[in-house]
Amino acid sequence: MFRRLAWLLPLLCLCAAPASRGTVDWPGWRGPQRTGISAEQPLLQDWPEGGPKLLWKITGVGEGYSTPSVTREALYVMGNKDGKEWILALDPAREGQVIWATAIGEVRHNGAGYPGPRSTPTVDGDRLFALGLNGDLVCLATRDGQIVWQRNLVSDFGGAIPNWGYTESVLIDGPWVICTPGGKQATLAALEKTTGTPVWQSPIGDGAGYASIVKAKIDGLDQYVQFTAQGVVGVAAKDGRFLWRYNAPANGTANISTPLVRDNDVFAASGYGTGGGQARITQQGEWKADEVYFTKKMKNHHGGMILLGKHLYGSNDPGVLTCLDWATGDEAWSDRSCGKCSLVCVDGLLITRSEEGLVSLVQATPAGFELHGRFEQPERSPQPAWPHPVVAGGRLYLRDQDTLLCYDVRGDSVR
Repeated sequence: MFRRLAWLLPLLCLCAAPASRGTVDWPGWRGPQRTGISAEQPLLQDWPEGGPKLLWKITGVGEGYSTPSVTREALYVMGNKDGKEWILALDPAREGQVIWATAIGEVRHNGAGYPGPRSTPTVDGDRLFALGLNGDLVCLATRDGQIVWQRNLVSDFGGAIPNWGYTESVLIDGPWVICTPGGKQATLAALEKTTGTPVWQSPIGDGAGYASIVKAKIDGLDQYVQFTAQGVVGVAAKDGRFLWRYNAPANGTANISTPLVRDNDVFAASGYGTGGGQARITQQGEWKADEVYFTKKMKNHHGGMILLGKHLYGSNDPGVLTCLDWATGDEAWSDRSCGKCSLVCVDGLLITRSEEGLVSLVQATPAGFELHGRFEQPERSPQPAWPHPVVAGGRLYLRDQDTLLCYDVRGDSVR
């Protein structure tokens, strides 16, 4: 195995740390429910000057923008190195020590000038599922990284690689893997997770965007909701049958952020001057998506949005952290100091990370903007800090291209 890991031998542990206590799983994109909300507590309610304690930092994870996923066994992330696209398993309790690394294909796409994979690996029991920039969809054994099966969204499903490459983090739902090849043959598709055998294909005709699918029960029916290159669509979870469409939040360049769903209401937003809208989905003989409101106050580009209680939080271009009333779209407050950011919610707090690397701790309240700490990520790469922050096991993980940083944010941390 060490021959497979030869390129990782220079991986450096630059800060020592004790082993963490039991890890709370963050097994894929935006956490276990794809909401961006962590159940961790207690967490530090205020950060000291300079930010929380840096436990360890490693280099060698490769080129790319993949956000980590974390389980009790390992941390998983993707990166380019030596002309190949890799999935890495690291041990967070041993300062990021490499457990295994598996190449899933040759680098064949430069991400339109931003090379490297974007997808977050999805962990399901003893299997891991990940999608490469070129559409290489793989299932690996989490124990040793061996490839169980592999498909390609272009050659196997007639998909077309989007301009910036495939970015979706695939969804595991029961026995299936749900993904978005895009195109006439299979805008969305379901595969058996044990074998990769196709179950159904939904030939809507939309191209793949850059968002990730969520599952929801809408008007009594289980559905998959996805933001494609053309708009937000819903399909029946049972067979991929097309149900409804809501195009207003889409732009012609890049639709990236994961839709939010509560009851029968769906909210989606994009940047490039577009904004966000909420639609109410109902079945009255046929499925309909009726717009409730549309707002220019949530031109959310790529940082994602969080629905907490009766309010929605996210970054409105060109970099305004904003809180909106979920029911009306009215602005509760906005603040420019966090920059254009991605965010995660944990223990009643928002941890935001700007494209420039500024990390902020903000109270998640509609009453007004409350800053509880801030620090500049050290040793920034020249690339945008697009990977989202992740909190698991009392630790905050920040990925910046070849570097991964781990901070102690436990509420009972010893300083």
